[in-house]
Amino acid sequence: MKIAIAKERRPFENRVAATPETVKKFVSMGAEVFVERGAGESVNISDKEYEVAGAKITKDAAATFESADLILKVQRPFLPKEGKDNEIQHMKKGAIVCAHMNVLNSPEQVKVYRDHGITAVALELIPRITRAQSMDILSSQSNLAGYRAVIEAASVYDRGFAMMMTAAGTVAPAKVLVLGAGVAGLQAIASARRMGAVVSAFDVRAAAKEQVESLGAKFIEVDSEEKGDTSSGYAKEMSTDYQKRQSAKIAETLEKSDIVITTALIPGKPAPKLITADMLKRMKPGSVIVDMAVENGGNCEGSVPGEVAEVSGVKIIGHLNLPARIAKDASGLFAKNVFNFVSLIVKDKAISLNFEDEIIHNSVLTHDGKITSPLFKDE
Repeated sequence: MKIAIAKERRPFENRVAATPETVKKFVSMGAEVFVERGAGESVNISDKEYEVAGAKITKDAAATFESADLILKVQRPFLPKEGKDNEIQHMKKGAIVCAHMNVLNSPEQVKVYRDHGITAVALELIPRITRAQSMDILSSQSNLAGYRAVIEAASVYDRGFAMMMTAAGTVAPAKVLVLGAGVAGLQAIASARRMGAVVSAFDVRAAAKEQVESLGAKFIEVDSEEKGDTSSGYAKEMSTDYQKRQSAKIAETLEKSDIVITTALIPGKPAPKLITADMLKRMKPGSVIVDMAVENGGNCEGSVPGEVAEVSGVKIIGHLNLPARIAKDASGLFAKNVFNFVSLIVKDKAISLNFEDEIIHNSVLTHDGKITSPLFKDE
């Protein structure tokens, strides 16, 4: 069994899919591990460290992929239409590729994997069940993203977070509003609280109230009987009436806030616009917004992917791929998630996919020249 770890090449990506720790575990499972030269340099992991762990260093992507049975990546492979960086061309038929495929936003990739005879695994589609918690890349990376969002806000905000009493006077604590209390939002709440801010949070899911309040933040509620939870625990798109009530409540709170962190996402759909241009005009000059949904269209009007924009005196941070801005720890957690998934599919030193297992059933997109994902239909 040959496992390949490639150097990530997509813009804004600094993570790596395996660490020396997980490489050592793969070797103990009976695998040969090939790591592309420089794969870990962005997180200060040298080729020598991988070699000591038992890996063989390869010169480029082609040499890394060509005979690999299992290819582990952070981001999805480059497709043929993406030009000279096409990674699919180097993969043998029957190879298994595991990565965060972002397949709901880029569904065209599924047919490419099918036509090339690749077994593609979208790690983000692993169901959120108890047995799969240790494989959940969305939770591990969102946790770090929520923490990093607070750090990014603090670096731009021109005042302090905590209340400070000095001989010269008292510095008031920052008022932080978190929109969306999922994994990222809850970590943002906890991080802002640790830094001394007064925090409030909003979420369409009623179940989020208890979690928000347990972290010491105030939960902002919209007066409505409508529920925002799906059966899987994700937020769903709300009615027009609810959205109007929501906008009014958010606008009222924004005027009192110094820092806003938006995390609201709806799987497979553009991010909901929670902050309008008119709301920005009513915010205090010098306020800061971190739009964590910028890669999916953004929760805030005026946010620019990859930039810090300023609109009506409000700074809007639109950094892409926040986990990659804390890449060392993000790589460590991602690598452990991936190892735990690989441990599920490796039996007696060989790869075995049991499609009756709901983890495999939900996460495998293509296999044996067919589209197998329940989310997509084969032609």
